[in-house]
Amino acid sequence: MATVELSLKARALRLLSQREHSRLELGRKLARYAQEGDDVEALLDLLEQNRWLSQERFSEALIHRRSARYGNGRIVAELQSHGIRGEELDRLKQGLASDETARCVEVWQRKFGSVAEDAQQRNKQMRFLLQRGFSQRAVQTALKGSEQFDE
Repeated sequence: MATVELSLKARALRLLSQREHSRLELGRKLARYAQEGDDVEALLDLLEQNRWLSQERFSEALIHRRSARYGNGRIVAELQSHGIRGEELDRLKQGLASDETARCVEVWQRKFGSVAEDAQQRNKQMRFLLQRGFSQRAVQTALKGSEQFDE
């Protein structure tokens, strides 16, 4: 049985049916399959025009997937790596900043659940949260408030 070669548009729609993609990411994936005469940028413009490809939907989906595990720094870095810039990035940063400390406390509770008994354990907890992309302020607030949540 012969395999059917998918058109570039069919590949794009198949990828978009699986999950949201950024314009940059989808362009990179489609460029591998582009043949002579294929215009990937024109296809991406068409997909955006028909609202099948949306940077806003992609950003919201990424934030939804990552916010339960990671801090603002890591999420913003990932958004930037996908080509999200300018006013939209600023708007997304403001939305993330409102609940970073609460998310930090939730991650801390899931991972550790109890107050550090010595400085070494406390440093371990701080490093873990900082590596997850939480701000220094959110980490300090979460660890200070940990006694309240421990009861």
